[in-house]
Amino acid sequence: MFFKGIHSRIKIVLFVFIMLMILIVFKVFYIQVIDYERLNKYASGLWSRNLPIEANRGLVYDRNGVVLADNLTTTSLVLIPNQIINKEMTSSKLSKILDVSVDEMKKHVYKKTSIERVHPEGRRLTYDIADEILSLNLPGVYLVKEAKRNYPFDTYMSHTLGFVGIDNQGLSGLELMYDDYLTGSYGAIKYFSDAKGKKLQLTEIYEKPQDGINVTLTINHEIQLALERELDNALSKYNPDQALGIVMDPNNGEILALSSRPNFSPSNYQDYTVEEINRNLPIWATYEPGSTFKIITLASVLEEKLIDLEKDTFHDSGSIKVENARLRCWKHGGHGSQTYLEVVENSCNPGFVSLGLKLGKETLFEYINNFGFGKKTGVDLNGEGSGILFNLDNVGPVELATTAFGQGVSVTPIQQITAVSAAINGGYLYKPYIVKSLNEPVTNSVIKLNESQLVRKVISEDTSSKVRYALESVVSNGTGRPAYIENYRVGGKTGTAQKVKDGRYMVGNYIVSFIGFMPADDPKVVVYIALDNAKGVTQYGGTIAGPIARNVMLETIDVLNIEKRKGGMPKEYNYLDKKYATVPSVVGMNVKDAMKLLKSFKVEFSGSGNTIMYQSPSVGERIYEGNVVRLLLTEGGD
Repeated sequence: MFFKGIHSRIKIVLFVFIMLMILIVFKVFYIQVIDYERLNKYASGLWSRNLPIEANRGLVYDRNGVVLADNLTTTSLVLIPNQIINKEMTSSKLSKILDVSVDEMKKHVYKKTSIERVHPEGRRLTYDIADEILSLNLPGVYLVKEAKRNYPFDTYMSHTLGFVGIDNQGLSGLELMYDDYLTGSYGAIKYFSDAKGKKLQLTEIYEKPQDGINVTLTINHEIQLALERELDNALSKYNPDQALGIVMDPNNGEILALSSRPNFSPSNYQDYTVEEINRNLPIWATYEPGSTFKIITLASVLEEKLIDLEKDTFHDSGSIKVENARLRCWKHGGHGSQTYLEVVENSCNPGFVSLGLKLGKETLFEYINNFGFGKKTGVDLNGEGSGILFNLDNVGPVELATTAFGQGVSVTPIQQITAVSAAINGGYLYKPYIVKSLNEPVTNSVIKLNESQLVRKVISEDTSSKVRYALESVVSNGTGRPAYIENYRVGGKTGTAQKVKDGRYMVGNYIVSFIGFMPADDPKVVVYIALDNAKGVTQYGGTIAGPIARNVMLETIDVLNIEKRKGGMPKEYNYLDKKYATVPSVVGMNVKDAMKLLKSFKVEFSGSGNTIMYQSPSVGERIYEGNVVRLLLTEGGD
């Protein structure tokens, strides 16, 4: 019995021993195979240290691949306090190089931390300073790569692009809106240290940073340069309080150029006020649009088929009375009897009051809302305003009348150009946008593509065609003549709006504007220009903003390959206008006969002789009277 009992106890002990061995083997297997990565990472974290390497921020391109925001490689100072042998000497030498006090540097050198980034004194160092630090060869002192945001064109598109802070984080504009995409992931140089933080002689591990996603805009760099140039010229010539411009493709809502003044340098944003850097006027500013808003009234009344532009007439005596208010025309004494096409050409306020009254408040405000006024367009930029419209319940005959010619309502420039695009493109209201695509950083292949978004159809193609015709007539025969371009069909509308302060209209202080498009029969581009309080000049949208818009449109002719058009309206000249004339053929003539034909031009000669061998410009070109015609002479002839 005793041995039998012993045998049973041995079996139990053996069973327990075997189970323990199985548990031990399983635990070892679990540690070595299943939980290895977690434990290894935890263990290595106790004796490894990372020197951070900043990733490049994603690039920003225009639609054709021109870089608008890129990065410069810089270095920054990082300390490993436990590795610094002589802290006093290190503090002294670094303070001299960085031009800070020794006490300030000691705060970094003596800090109880595994890794200390010297901020801000040691950030984004110049190459000379970095070389000085490197030459000291001090233990525990490291230089690591950092990317510094760079804007190659400086103030160009500053409000739209925005800027980044010292840690490369987006703080405004597209840099802020797309910060999650543009920001990359840090890499590191991993080294190993003992328990006291001293570096071990083991191989370092390099972890590559992941660059941010690139952003491609709808902006056309060449058109943007033209807009920037023209706004700078306007600033120099007229000294306005503010100036802005937008260029858009009316057929899809793509923004081709966008800028305003005052602007700022994103690389030196600290030198500017919050107001200067945060006010992106083309999407933020709200003001009474003046006569450019008449395009909406015109489109509405044509869509309702309430008038015939060329048959129906209106007599302008210089003012029109609505209830107890007398609303005056800009022309003293009025325009007399006009067709409604002439009402549009002359930008006649009483004529547009009559159109507003024909429509009635419910119908007019329905169209105004359908064209997108009174609410944000949804453009992919931050800080957009929504404008202000009358509450329909508070609209009486006077409010209806003033709204019809653009007074008493408040709009944003982006609303204005978006709505006018719908009026001339066949009646389609598109959501404006500026980001075309997001792109992979290495190959720049498209990750996400933004496409045009149709909001609604607001008027018919037939109505839109009539609006284009009327606005082309404005440029050929009316207030928009300064925007006329020979051989190209241009449509547009001027605007001159009194500014309001403390509920009263200011005297001699206007926002002048012009919105133009081309070709008038098949629009490819719309340009909106507005200047606030231009000085030293009579303030009219046609004479100030019109020529600026014209210069921008001239640039788009080559950039967008817009061909010359036939069948456009000839310009009706007045005594102030410079006139075009056709260059005749004089090749083969003698000088005396040629001069008779060229009396409208200034003639310059080269070569010798009495016979014209070559002329420039060529036969049939239309240029301003008084412009130069160059003739090359040769021997022979009479």
